[in-house]
Amino acid sequence: MKAILVDDEPTMHLILRKMLAKLPEIQVAGAFTDTGAAEAYLRQNGDVGLAFVDISMPGESGLSFAAGMNAAGSPVQIVFVTSHKEYALDAYELSVLDYLVKPVTQERLQRTVQRALKTTNWTLPQTAPATLEADKTAVTLLGDVVVSNAAGRVKWISRKCAELFAYLLLHRGRRIPRSRLIVDIFGGMEHEQALKYLNTSIYQLRKSLEPLGLRDAVRSENDGYALELAADSAIDCAEFEAQASRLRTITPDNAELAQRIERSYTGDLFGDRAYVWAVHETERYAELYASLAVRLVEAYLSMGNATAAISLLSKLNQRNPLDESVVRLLMLARAQIGDRNGINALYADYVRLLDRELGIGPPDDLAGYYEKLTL
Repeated sequence: MKAILVDDEPTMHLILRKMLAKLPEIQVAGAFTDTGAAEAYLRQNGDVGLAFVDISMPGESGLSFAAGMNAAGSPVQIVFVTSHKEYALDAYELSVLDYLVKPVTQERLQRTVQRALKTTNWTLPQTAPATLEADKTAVTLLGDVVVSNAAGRVKWISRKCAELFAYLLLHRGRRIPRSRLIVDIFGGMEHEQALKYLNTSIYQLRKSLEPLGLRDAVRSENDGYALELAADSAIDCAEFEAQASRLRTITPDNAELAQRIERSYTGDLFGDRAYVWAVHETERYAELYASLAVRLVEAYLSMGNATAAISLLSKLNQRNPLDESVVRLLMLARAQIGDRNGINALYADYVRLLDRELGIGPPDDLAGYYEKLTL
């Protein structure tokens, strides 16, 4: 996939080029210090699929640039790369693919790229007949809420209609009473006001899905609503769950498959949207991912591939720095490559974290394990 960079700081061009060079699926086609030059380039080059855009720039801002691209119906997926966290809400209202806060890590950038490739089905063979995918719908819920098919990618009219879609999708094929939707999605509002918002959100949801030919997927049914997608629709969280659940034991023979499944988890359920009603499902998927990742780490270690184990463990540690089991495995992996200094630094950082966040010291068994590895 071709990508462009739009940032008024040339230093960021160098940083992102270097990071994206490690991802063979991405080719940086151009870098621009203003949005005008980027727009002109995109008008002449319709094969660009991804744009990494700074928000705060002289002249037109990244937000205005993204709004213009959306209004023009551009297929280019936009990823904001910025130091300004306060713009996150405005960014997601524009239906951008992702929002990265500087400094960007390689792992976080990789997840964004994988989501972009998945959303556009970019990894499909280019020789495949177009008719095979013409009616197929792809739904991304891991890390975001995105719907796409051959007609394009959904542009949510409002955040609430995206939330309503996510809710109905988790309960797909089942009628959800209006009263339950009001409580779960519009809880805290006065009933008449909540009912008004629900009606508006249903209308907006259908309008959002209409360009993809999916308006009728939202059905009114006995004072409730149901979402009906085609049986061959690809829903990333469902596919991840099915594949991860089937892979009970990871061996050298299926480690590559396990790695592909692990990488397909491009973020927690619904990403930064963090719907309150989805807390239990979000945790369930996160636990399924963590279980798969740990089993893959253990397989790497048994195969003597400590480097791959450390890379995956670092990702897990970033997700939950307080997870003692991950710290223990990281220490073991570093011991496997003879990195005594790395073990010392890791243990010292963990001890400080426990003291700062929880006001406790390390468990005796972990302290003993550390001493054993550093004798």
